Amino acid sequence: MNREIWITGIGLVTSQGEGREAHWAALTGGAKPAVDAAGFAPFPVHPLPPLTLDTQIPRKGDQRQMEPWQRLGTYAAGLAIDDAGARGLVSDMHLVVAAGGGERDIGVDEAIASELAELPEDRAAPLLNQRLANGLRPTLFLAQLSNLLAGNISIVHGVTGSSRTFMGEESAAADALRIAHARLAEGRGEIALVGGALVAQRWDMVLLYAPGGGLLQGGFAPVSTRDGGGAVMGGMAAFLVLEHAEHARARGARGIAKLAGVASDASRRAAAGDSAAAARALLAKLPVADAPLGVMSGETGAAPATAEEEAFLAGLPNATVRRAGSVIGHGIEAGFPTQVALGAIALDQGGFYPPLDPADTLSSATPRQVLVTGFGIFRGEALALLEPVAPEDRA
Repeated sequence: MNREIWITGIGLVTSQGEGREAHWAALTGGAKPAVDAAGFAPFPVHPLPPLTLDTQIPRKGDQRQMEPWQRLGTYAAGLAIDDAGARGLVSDMHLVVAAGGGERDIGVDEAIASELAELPEDRAAPLLNQRLANGLRPTLFLAQLSNLLAGNISIVHGVTGSSRTFMGEESAAADALRIAHARLAEGRGEIALVGGALVAQRWDMVLLYAPGGGLLQGGFAPVSTRDGGGAVMGGMAAFLVLEHAEHARARGARGIAKLAGVASDASRRAAAGDSAAAARALLAKLPVADAPLGVMSGETGAAPATAEEEAFLAGLPNATVRRAGSVIGHGIEAGFPTQVALGAIALDQGGFYPPLDPADTLSSATPRQVLVTGFGIFRGEALALLEPVAPEDRA
């Protein structure tokens, strides 16, 4: 069995606003990047817009017991459910969430990092193991599991089908979407809610990514002009309602776009070209047609992942590429579903975005398919292919 899977609802929040209409208007209207250059200097970030949390999380008690990333994800999940008109289906809705490990105790992290900075490497490693074993309370980690986002979505929105959660940087989101799509396509469910969330305005994100050269320092620049300088984190959340086409038709729901396939890998990246080669192998698994192709690139600006993605994109000479990261930043586990959401919005609108980055290609052809790319900063390659739904299945 290989059933046709539609995206019937999108809950999207980035620095450009919330919802499908706001993002289409912003990205087709010449929106400039919203950048906070001072709050986490020298690392710029894309901040979240103000949200009226009460509209999706009505109980103040629920809001208080969540960390900011949980509130953001729960909010976006509610937007997706409403967009799909699926409030009456939440008891049968499967849930697949990709998210990080929560927000860390910055005071503890800073104390340990300061202590380690004064020691040579041969003494720092044993001390770190000692602090991890004896200095951190087990409850600290229990309060940070990504399962809590899934739990809050279930509690607040009543989503009580099966639940799965994924952690592990960008690949977590790609695998969440891939598995949700595969389960529905194979007949192991009719409707699912899948997505992720990231709050970028956090010092712990700097601690995680800056030491490895993953973050841009200094003034903001588009991803293609950073010369391997690093990513700019962007606060974002994206949840998608995936639905078997016949199930959607039976309830009178429209399709925003068809999710034709998702493929993911994690190459060893032992040598230059490994990641691009892995992506080319993934591309061969997707039903890419001989027709105008749009690409929503998840390019981050971090080396060497950006060079690998550019090498892959060079093998798509007739594609119209859009690097949305230059406007909204990089969202780690939330990044891939955000790019999928943007691609689906464009197909639903019957058009595509104007160039968002200096390296974006000009084209007069309207894409008939949209390919979404995701090259993780340190590991992971992923592709998703979107197609328009038939005219009779649109609103």
